[in-house]
Amino acid sequence: MSNQTETAARLPTGIKRKTNKDNNIWRLIWKYKVLYLISIPSILYFIIFKYIPLGGSIIAFQEYNIFKGFGGSEWVGFAHFAEMFRHYDFLRILNNTVLIGLYDLIFAFPAPIILAILLNELRLIVFKRVVQTVVYMPHFLSWVVIAGMSVAILSPTTGVLNQLLGLFGIDPLYFLGDNSYIRTVLVGSGIWRDTGYGTILYLAALAGINPELYEAAQIDGANRWKQTLRITLPALLPTIMILFLLHIGKFLDFGFERVWVFLNALNTENGEILDTYIYRAGLLSQQYSYTTAVGLFKSIVGLVLVMAGNFFSRKTTGESLY
Repeated sequence: MSNQTETAARLPTGIKRKTNKDNNIWRLIWKYKVLYLISIPSILYFIIFKYIPLGGSIIAFQEYNIFKGFGGSEWVGFAHFAEMFRHYDFLRILNNTVLIGLYDLIFAFPAPIILAILLNELRLIVFKRVVQTVVYMPHFLSWVVIAGMSVAILSPTTGVLNQLLGLFGIDPLYFLGDNSYIRTVLVGSGIWRDTGYGTILYLAALAGINPELYEAAQIDGANRWKQTLRITLPALLPTIMILFLLHIGKFLDFGFERVWVFLNALNTENGEILDTYIYRAGLLSQQYSYTTAVGLFKSIVGLVLVMAGNFFSRKTTGESLY
């Protein structure tokens, strides 16, 4: 024992410190081994389907030929990125994507917060559970079904909405055949479909608030509105900030099928976004390198937005993703 102590004493300090640090890491891994074990499928999923495919981004800098592959295709540098900004349609499509993403951020992001607070105010447990079930259900419908229901509701001849407008003497409106309405339809259908499901995390955060805070506020004379402003919203702020940062990371990623099922020749001018443009130019026109450049541009913008938002969130609220 004394020999081991003398040997350890003769070791340089850095080696001992490194050994202790390694031991602590392995001790923590062993302590939480179950959590690490159940996280393996998720880690493998992201490695296989998210990180390994990033290597394919190299074709954005090549004139890719499917027969020559990555190694044999000609390198063109940033030529596809330059072509992207020169393309007559790109700036219009980018503008559509930014506007739709902005509308979604302004109107769709706060909707689950408001609904979660309203559900939290319900005192009849049975009624609350019924309402939660009803608002969750649309999330499990595909966008094809949502589009079919929207066509039936918004039809200028048989649609329920136009029939209601007719009661007030308003002429029928062709919502899906007019460029001025398509953005409203896209954002509105998303709010109807996903708002209920989005309340789950907020309701979980609300369940963690100490009821004694509300009791103390009530004794001090605070009504329900003041309790919401002074207790509920501050308690939700960490969850709101984390979800906000995740949301702005998808700012330009509105979703292909969500838009594609609503597009037609009459509303493409204001309805087409980068995802549908990539599909048309990449798969239908086989411009693989060019559309990879467009997708890479979209991913870089999302990364910059997340990093910027994370920085400002950490400086202002102390909450951040990393």
